[in-house]
Amino acid sequence: MSAAHSNQAMDANGAPLLSIEGLSIAFGETVAVNDITLAIGRGERVALVGESGSGKTVTALAILRLLRDAQVSGAIRFAGADLNAKSERDMRALRGSDIAMIFQEPMTALNPLYTIGEQIAETIVAHDGVAPAEARRRAVALLARTGIAEPNKRVLSYPHQLSGGQRQRAMIAMALACRPRLLLADEPTTALDVTIRAQIVDLLLELQREEAAKRGMAVLLITHDLNLVRRFAERVAVMEHGVLVECGPVERIFEAPQHAYTRRLIESRPRRSVQPVLPISPAVLEARDVSVAFRTRLPGMRGWFHSGSFAAVSNASVAVRQGETLGIVGESGSGKSTLAMALLGLQRTAFGTIEFQGQPLASYRGRAKTELRSNMQVVFQDPFSSRSPRHTIERIVGEGLALHRPELGAAARREKIVAILREVGMDRTVLARYPHEFSGGQRQRIAIARALVLEPRLLVLDEPTSALDVSIQQQVLALLSALQQKYNLAFIFISHDLAVIGAMAHRVAVMQDGAIVETADVEKIFSKPRHPYTQKLLAASMQG
Repeated sequence: MSAAHSNQAMDANGAPLLSIEGLSIAFGETVAVNDITLAIGRGERVALVGESGSGKTVTALAILRLLRDAQVSGAIRFAGADLNAKSERDMRALRGSDIAMIFQEPMTALNPLYTIGEQIAETIVAHDGVAPAEARRRAVALLARTGIAEPNKRVLSYPHQLSGGQRQRAMIAMALACRPRLLLADEPTTALDVTIRAQIVDLLLELQREEAAKRGMAVLLITHDLNLVRRFAERVAVMEHGVLVECGPVERIFEAPQHAYTRRLIESRPRRSVQPVLPISPAVLEARDVSVAFRTRLPGMRGWFHSGSFAAVSNASVAVRQGETLGIVGESGSGKSTLAMALLGLQRTAFGTIEFQGQPLASYRGRAKTELRSNMQVVFQDPFSSRSPRHTIERIVGEGLALHRPELGAAARREKIVAILREVGMDRTVLARYPHEFSGGQRQRIAIARALVLEPRLLVLDEPTSALDVSIQQQVLALLSALQQKYNLAFIFISHDLAVIGAMAHRVAVMQDGAIVETADVEKIFSKPRHPYTQKLLAASMQG
């Protein structure tokens, strides 16, 4: 029996809740999904896994008939009815009621102009036809059910006023508003901190079991997070380049994967490959008692009236030596990125001192300050949004050279750009191309090349792999390790992924609410964490 056709769950009547048969999807000449067959039974939890571009999300959108300008063939049946034969009016009635979806990024899926309560209530009114007052009451109850504190207040909040975890809970509440029979969850935990991720997984499991017992709700989880799959799903379907290559129970897939691609995914976990730091290695950067505060406005006041300040970073002291990686971990809002910007001199500090190569940052002036900028570089989380989409790769990688090495002629500058691109695994054929023409992993390599072309002494990496697939993540981490060893670079590596920190860091600083609560060698942090918050992070990470 083929992998694509095996382990198809049936309900009590012998028919699956959702049946996908021979589904193919093409955009012009590009085939995104190629002849896949999959079934999901009532009350079942199935994970659809694969890397970016494998066809996972396109498959989910095809179920809801949300694809535009696509050629779709094959059959998609829900509760025995052919979805492709339904009118658009019938599909609108089905979406959000019988089939609901949790999107990957709630900030783009939610309307910023309406409160959370209004958006949940709108779904209830549209599908259940209840009065607005009743819809609002149910919205409050749904928010409470998903674990949001003070739901009566949060129902009046706009999306930007909620944390990432709260927004994801609000998306779940909206998806459950009309008690769907099938829930499509598209990467529901990708951008969340490790502790929030564990909470969302627990929440989804609890809610699915409740709804499965009442109405037989099934879940199709779309993800590349294998820890999440192992914890949540009952069956796994693996996609590669639009093809369903393997399908089976979670235990069998993880313990005895049959397909080479599945084995590669399971084995693509961060692997430690760092060299010890020499005892004589000098300090590149030292910071003592650094504090950063932001002004806060008086409630109800407009203009430049402020009531005080908010301490984003409090009395933080860190140091990083040549050839060393200092990992900074903590949840969103803990102050990691703010501290990094302060260390780079890009964020004004309220107190404390920062020295680069033994000299206070404040003392750098004129040409020395320009040279300082070339010696301190940063790689951001999203290389696409942090670079102009209108610039070629040659201009993006070379713009630092144009500013800091004006003595180089055009030919010399180009050869230097080509040389650094070669270092990160790319060649001169990419020079005239644009960022949108590359995958996420390739764009991150280009961002690393741009930072390293100036031959810096310190590289700050702010969540550089959080948006990457597991195998691409491993490639980028291996590249960074090789470059650090070759050029004896100092890294400050910011991440909420403890597996990545464990693979890359020599020492770790743990941040909570703006303060560094623990600093130690990576082995000590992972084996004998002292602070309760560090213990909590590690426990959540082990849960997946």
